[in-house]
Amino acid sequence: QLQLVESGGGLVQPGGSLRLSCAASGFTLDDYDIGWFRQAPGKEREGVSCISDNGGYTDYADSVTGRFIISRDNGKNTVYLRMNNLKPGDTAVYYCAAAQIPLYGSNWYDALLYDYWGQGTQVTVSS
Repeated sequence: QLQLVESGGGLVQPGGSLRLSCAASGFTLDDYDIGWFRQAPGKEREGVSCISDNGGYTDYADSVTGRFIISRDNGKNTVYLRMNNLKPGDTAVYYCAAAQIPLYGSNWYDALLYDYWGQGTQVTVSS
C-alpha cells in the first residue's frame, strides 16, 4: 500500500522552530517530486514548498521564503521541512504530497498535480 506519513508537528512559541518529516512506505520516494501544503481553519489549502526528485530544484511560497527549508534524504525515503522563525500565521495542518510529473516550471502549488497525499500533521504557533 502506497502511503505518506507526516510527523514532527506540535505546539511552538512564536520565533521557534520545527522540522517536519514526510516518510514514504510502499514506494520509492526518489521517483517523485514532493510538495508541502498547509491548511488553516476556514482557509483553502495552500502550497508551501516543493522539491524535485533529486533535490536539485526547490521553490517556496512568498510567505515562507527565508524561513522554511525543504530537503530530502532519498536513502531514508524521507523529505523534510525545516521551519524557522515561526509565526502565528503559520498555524495549520501540514501535508506532504508526491507528484509523478516534474514540478520544475509548473504551478507546483496546484494540488491537482499531486498523486499521493499524507494525512497531515498539526502545527500550532502560539504563546
